[in-house]
Parts: sequence; C-alpha cells; structure tokens
Amino acid sequence: MLEGLAVVAVACSGGRDSLALLHATASAARDVPGLAVVALHVHHGLSVHADAWQAHVEHCCAAWAKRGLPVRCMVRRVQCADDGRGVEAAARAARYDALREMAQEAGSERVLLAHHRRDQAETVLLQALRGGSAAGLAAMPREAWRDGICWIRPWLGHPRQAIDAYIAAHGLGPVEDDSNDSPAFARNRLRLAVWPALTQAFPEAEAALAASARRLADAQAVVDQVVTGALSGLTDDRGSLDAAGWARLDAPMRRLMLVKWSQRAGGAGWSSSWVERLADEVPALLARQQPARWAALGVSLYRGRLQFNAPGGGQPAPAVPLPLACPAEVVTLSMPPDGTLRLPAWRGALRAEPVSAQGVPWSALQGMRVGARAGGEQFQAGPGRPARSLKKQYQQAGVPAWRRAGPLCWQADTLLFAPGLGMDARHWAAEGVPQWGLHWVPDGPEYGTDTGLPPVLVPR
Repeated sequence: MLEGLAVVAVACSGGRDSLALLHATASAARDVPGLAVVALHVHHGLSVHADAWQAHVEHCCAAWAKRGLPVRCMVRRVQCADDGRGVEAAARAARYDALREMAQEAGSERVLLAHHRRDQAETVLLQALRGGSAAGLAAMPREAWRDGICWIRPWLGHPRQAIDAYIAAHGLGPVEDDSNDSPAFARNRLRLAVWPALTQAFPEAEAALAASARRLADAQAVVDQVVTGALSGLTDDRGSLDAAGWARLDAPMRRLMLVKWSQRAGGAGWSSSWVERLADEVPALLARQQPARWAALGVSLYRGRLQFNAPGGGQPAPAVPLPLACPAEVVTLSMPPDGTLRLPAWRGALRAEPVSAQGVPWSALQGMRVGARAGGEQFQAGPGRPARSLKKQYQQAGVPAWRRAGPLCWQADTLLFAPGLGMDARHWAAEGVPQWGLHWVPDGPEYGTDTGLPPVLVPR
C-alpha cells in the first residue's frame, strides 16, 4: 500500500486500449497532489510472449515515472486451467481474482478497465447470439461494485478511433496480442468475420448497439428493484420462499423471481431450462400438496415453501424423494475414532463432529443402539422442555421427509439422536465439556452428498 496517498488502479495488459488508459490516468494524476496510479498486470502464461508483455508494461511504468508521472507496476502470475467452461472463461475468472487481490494490496478500492464502445457493441451481439437475458444484453456496466472493488470503465462511451488517436499523439508503443487473430475464440470470430460486414451495411451499428445496452441497463435496474422488493415480501429470515404466494404470480414474474432467488444462494443463477421447469412444476406440486426435491439444484419443496438444502451434484433426481432402504433389526455399535460410522445397509454413515453446544460426550457415542423408527419414540428438544413424540417434533420443526430418512440412535432406553433434529437434550454435555454432534450422511449424488469427509480425530 502507498502510505499517505490515494491510489487508483488500472488493469493493463500492455495492449493499445489498456496502455492508453494507463498513460491518460497517470498523466491526469500528475496534476492531483497525493494521487498515485498503480498498473495491475496479470501474467496468464498462455502465450509465448507473456514474459515480453510483462516486461513492456514494467518498462513503460518505469520510463513514465522518470518523466514525473506518479505510476508504478504490480504483477501477478496466475494458472488458467480449463474447468469445463473453456480457457477463455478460466483466464477471465483468474484475471479478475488477481486484479482484485492486487488492488486490495495497493490500497485501492477502484480498478479502471479499458473497455470502449466497440467492446460494448460486440458484447451485446455475443449475448444475443447466446440467447442472453435482458441483463446479458445490457452488457458491461460503466461502474459496478463486486467483491469490495468498484470496477470502472471510463471509456465505455468512446469509439476506438479516439483511443487510436491518443496513442498516435503520445507516441505510445502497445504490444500486439497474437491470439486476437485466432478464430478459436467467439469474440475474435465476430470481430474478424462479422463486424466488417455489419458496419459496412450499418455504419452506425456500434453506436446503436451501445445505446441499446444503456437503455437495457436502465430497464434491468428497474426490473431488479421490483423483483427484489417482491422477493423480500415472500422470503423469511432463513431465505426460504413462500411458494404458494409465489405461485399466484404470473409466469414471467415467477421466472424472474426464481432467477433472483437462486442468485441469493451465492451462484450465478440457474439456467433458463431449470427456471422454466420449476416455474411449471412447483404450482402443480402445490396443488397436490406433494413435497419434492431437486437434488441437482439443492432445492426442496416442503409445507408450501421452497428452501435451499446442501447443493447436489450429478444428474437431476426425480422431484419426488425416493425412500431409503433400512434394516429392521436394532444393533449396538460404537463410533470409531475417525468420527465416521459406516452403515452399508442404510446406504450412508453417521458422522460425529465437535460442537460447542448441544452435543454429547464422546462416551455417549459408544455402545449406541442403532435402528429404524418403530413408533412411539420420544424426543426432547431442549432442557426443561417436555419430551414429545418424534412425529410431533418433526412436524413442529418443519423437517421434510427425506431429512428424517436415517437411523435413530439410543443410549439405554432414551433416544440419543434423530436425523433432522439432532441430539436429544437429555444427553447434552455440560457447558465447557468437549462434546460432539451426530449427522446422518446418505450415500450417493442423488442425495446431494457423500461420506468422503476428512476424519475427526478423537483425543485419547
């Protein structure tokens, strides 16, 4: 961090757009006392010229600093492994992570990006060709806060010709990225094969597409406000959605709310096919008062509410939960030292994990009786509260059927553990005593989990 100075960070690859933006920013900062500029360069390692590009940016910063411009350079090397989305997407994700980290280290909350009007127009076309939503067609925002950084595109409304003129006027020598000529990337194919023909037929295409993006961004901001307000009125403090209230809305609003609700779970949102499927399926399930679970999304419908569970993997499971096979006999078992008691006949495992409260001593996990519900079991939910039937406790806590589908555990004749409820309060350890809680972990991706967990080593 540059002590005592305000810092503006500029992402700079060394290409014409970013080098021009860096020079313009540093030149403007020279007239502002107490303002410093940091060039953020990401070395992707994807080109044989990557080392030369880094050296060029470092050389430019050093040369400009000697001429009195308040600029220095930071470099971060990243790995760009293809995670299934393609190298281009992996490089973009790694680049933004590296830029954020460097900006934070430099003490800057703002990173300037050199996207210009043609970049914006190309993005609109690419989003349209991919079937993008209104948010996608709004393309790149001029300013956006993400992960504690404000990403700013000050030249988004300027044509590339203006940048070319700036480079020529100041004698800048940008690097040329040879990958820009590769047809392997969608943007390059658009730029090389489509854009010349488009602008020949429609000379104002660049300005018109950029203007459409601005109008769509305004419209999307209003839609977001309306959908967010409606969603807030239908969600509780745990984030579950009142499916009955949601189902009374018209189909477009249902779909928009599902997208926003899924984004709140920490993701980019669901695909349009999943959104349309749930928008159609959930109202029909509600009419039949039928619970359901979509393991691929980590979502369940129970008692009229949509709620997030542990995210699942693999292929989508049937909407109606499948019963777990379970043995009829009750057996006496002890928790092994690694904290995982495999129960193959139940297709899962009991997992012991250290907890700070509402757990039991390790000794209570030895010599447990493990078996299925037979009816009449009593569970105590908390100290001083009466033990009530297990069925009523499940109903009161709103535990869906598939979270109840596991073995019960007893110590002597008293219930110790019930899936979905936890440890019976009659066995809770005293405050300050080392204690453990049990969790039932079903096998298989269709239940959204597996038992490949790290061991919990129990001190002896």
